[in-house]
Amino acid sequence: MGRRRGVMSENFKYELAKDLGFYETVKNEGWGAIKSRDAGNMVKRAIELAELQLSKNTND
Repeated sequence: MGRRRGVMSENFKYELAKDLGFYETVKNEGWGAIKSRDAGNMVKRAIELAELQLSKNTND
């Protein structure tokens, strides 16, 4: 079994980290250094953005 491809691009993850205020931690220490709460907030924000994009696409 190969490595599972991530759903989010690296760029998108970095943008979320910047928006949520923990980009410096990621930049300096890597993704493993973020708190689980930050990771959860990142996923929640990604879902919100995806839902927003879907609602825009269906309303066109």
